[in-house]
Amino acid sequence: MAFLSRLITFFGLILLAHAGYSAHEHTVLSSNTRLSTSSTALPQDIIVETLVSLVVVSLGLVLGAEKLKPISWSQWAGEIEKEGGGRNPYSRLEERYSFWDVRAKRKEFSEWIRGQDAMAAQ
Repeated sequence: MAFLSRLITFFGLILLAHAGYSAHEHTVLSSNTRLSTSSTALPQDIIVETLVSLVVVSLGLVLGAEKLKPISWSQWAGEIEKEGGGRNPYSRLEERYSFWDVRAKRKEFSEWIRGQDAMAAQ
């Protein structure tokens, strides 16, 4: 899909360049004429070509874009955990020496609670 999206984007950019060139030529030709001050608005075909080229470029860019990330934080974090944390953007923060390891503290606390329950049951 990457080749197709690049091709569509390139075609749209060619159309956009042609529309820009046509608009420039129209303004140059209309400014060179010594006729009465008639309307120098762009012709409809140039406007349509510009709009179509913008739609084609947008379509090519959207088709070539990466897969969107989930919106909810918990779903995104869950996907990172399932993959083993390879693409975790906060991995450098979690590897710092002074960073408090929440998972280890939770495990330590749950073992302490289990030990307290076992002592109370005896």
